[in-house]
Amino acid sequence: QLQLVESGGGLVQAGESLTLSCATSQYTLDYYAVGWFRQAPGKEREAISCISHDGSSTKYADSVKGRFTISRDNAKNTVYLRMSSLKAEDTAAYYCAADLFGDGTKWSTPQEYDYWGQGTQVTVSA
Repeated sequence: QLQLVESGGGLVQAGESLTLSCATSQYTLDYYAVGWFRQAPGKEREAISCISHDGSSTKYADSVKGRFTISRDNAKNTVYLRMSSLKAEDTAAYYCAADLFGDGTKWSTPQEYDYWGQGTQVTVSA
């Protein structure tokens, strides 16, 4: 079973940047599309970005477009989410998820993903 581990969360001020990582150690991520989701208290889980298995295609929610960048290094079995110009409304628990052979068609649908990490908290102070 694929185990995903997120890291890189923390407390930052508005306008600052953070880079989240999503890594697996025991299996390759080569065949997985990987998405990032977030969930704030009292709100539904929100899809924010996805990257295809080979990195050739990326998708972003409108709420983060132009501020967040997703990338991957398959040699390190790691997917990154670079978050810039952070806002207080970006505060949430962030999760990565892997979709085996995913083509990105339904990238924003949580049910499309086969494996999930435990999440990392990002808190942005205004």
